Amino acid sequence: MQRFLYLAAYDICQPRRLVAALKLVRGYASGGQKSAYEIHLSDGERRKLLGDMKTLLDLVEDSFALVRLDPRATVHTLGRGVAPSDAACLYFG
Repeated sequence: MQRFLYLAAYDICQPRRLVAALKLVRGYASGGQKSAYEIHLSDGERRKLLGDMKTLLDLVEDSFALVRLDPRATVHTLGRGVAPSDAACLYFG
């Protein structure tokens, strides 16, 4: 199964839908910050995520973007990462 790297971002108006969207996207995420996450998805996972998000969103008030990133592109990073402090979780780097 081949996975591709995507950037997922959302803007949700209602707090209950916002929490639900956060939980949904974090279930797939490999990294992120606030309302933007890096996600590796197969085609089936992408379809499921989009379908689940569509049922969750208010299509008039909310927005969701899922952008496939070009694997040939050069990665540019800014700032310096800080190691997670919650020992109860396992992180892969």
